[in-house]
Amino acid sequence: MLQTPQHTRIHQLFDARAAQAPDHPFLFMPDGMMTLGQLALQVNALEAELRDAGVQLGDRVLVAAENCPEHVALVLACSRVGAWACGVNARMTAHELAGFAAKAEARVLYFTVGVSQAARQHAAQYDTRASVLPALQRTLADAQASAQTGELAERVAAIIFTSGTTGQPKGVMLTHAGLLQFGKVSAQSRQLQAADRSYAYLPMTHIFGLGTVLMASLHAGAGLLMRSQFDPADVFDALAHQGLTQLQGPPAMFTRLLTWLDSQGVARPAAPDLRYVYTGAAPLDLSVKKAIEARFGLPLHHGYGLSEYAGALTLCRLGEWRDDTSAGYLVDGAELRIVDAQGRDLPAGETGEIWMRGVGLMPGYFRDPEITVQVMQPGGWYASGDLGRQNADGALQVVGRLKEMIIRSGFNVYPGEVEAVFLAWPGVQRVAVAGRKTADGNEDILAFIEPQPGAHIDLQALKAHAHEHLSPYKRPSVVALVHEMPMTLSGKVLKRELVAQWLAEEGA
Repeated sequence: MLQTPQHTRIHQLFDARAAQAPDHPFLFMPDGMMTLGQLALQVNALEAELRDAGVQLGDRVLVAAENCPEHVALVLACSRVGAWACGVNARMTAHELAGFAAKAEARVLYFTVGVSQAARQHAAQYDTRASVLPALQRTLADAQASAQTGELAERVAAIIFTSGTTGQPKGVMLTHAGLLQFGKVSAQSRQLQAADRSYAYLPMTHIFGLGTVLMASLHAGAGLLMRSQFDPADVFDALAHQGLTQLQGPPAMFTRLLTWLDSQGVARPAAPDLRYVYTGAAPLDLSVKKAIEARFGLPLHHGYGLSEYAGALTLCRLGEWRDDTSAGYLVDGAELRIVDAQGRDLPAGETGEIWMRGVGLMPGYFRDPEITVQVMQPGGWYASGDLGRQNADGALQVVGRLKEMIIRSGFNVYPGEVEAVFLAWPGVQRVAVAGRKTADGNEDILAFIEPQPGAHIDLQALKAHAHEHLSPYKRPSVVALVHEMPMTLSGKVLKRELVAQWLAEEGA
């Protein structure tokens, strides 16, 4: 296995792999296969295209993408140029995409039109031109965009966007060192080898897909069964016939797979090569864990990570069977603290906020010093807003969130950004958005609307407005009118009480 310390940028890891074994199969698509050498030709072409467009060190290149070889090539080409790859899911609305492009101050926008109808729809809204790669289209976003300078320009490889409680997008800056370290840690934690093949449907616009899937596979030289979306039937076929050895995804993916297998009457799927199963990105329900382990005859590994720490902070040990939903143990290069409200360390077994620092920690949010200061603590610690405790053996149990973040199908949904959309509607006085656990381990999004006195709210029109401005996974499954919201004396909505009242009225 290649050693990563000599590499300072992520493309150098790929270049070394491609030089070492150009004919090694790397990407497996439904309609063909691509070797490392063939992908290198795409990286070369895009590098030249970026330079011709005037892209330089510290510029941002935004891509509205679904997984495809061209997206991988663009990430690596950006690294060669020194630009920062800013991936956003193509299934975002036009309004959201415009917000991310503005936040990134992107010099160039790309669209993965070859694999994504959503990307084609976005591209149609811009004055695009053909890329050197037919599966991409591009447009000059902001010729006056100011490149990042100084030490930060050299360190950062990519930006992952996440929306905060205010509804405004935040750009998490991921460093080359952090991504290289995460690729190494992830590969070593599952003894990933060149002969392995992972199911790569997780969007590489998110840290799970970019780090756990892509960077780990580059580190090990392992193959990827690349897919632009999740299809249970395709997973079933890949397990049985395509040499799939690694299956990773959020709990909601495994729930969907279990449901599909049950609908097909499959008690034990054929998976002759499968040796590693992993879930992350969302809380894990013990019943789902046990069901997956029973179905596959393998332990379901778990971990805890987030965009702000370039992936995993903790991971379960390879082959370890546990009767809990522990997120495992600290990875190499990471530090962890469990603290009380005053930032004092708590002993093992006590619940507090999870703080972290280490190689993978972000330098901050892109051009958001005020928000960065809010989460960074003395000594370089990042306050996650998540609640957890450590067992006596050091295993981390994540037990809740200080933030009100909702996790829908493995994606983070912040109530503030959803509430902002509803509050823009005439006649709306107050909005409260909350999550509710569902039987399959996912979360429903509930939106409660309090009209202004005397105002009439057309719920169907309001829902259509939300549909236009919110991605599918952010759209509430319930939009309900309330006469008056329960509130504290200080004016804060009591969301738990509000949900409980609604459940009682609905008989749910």
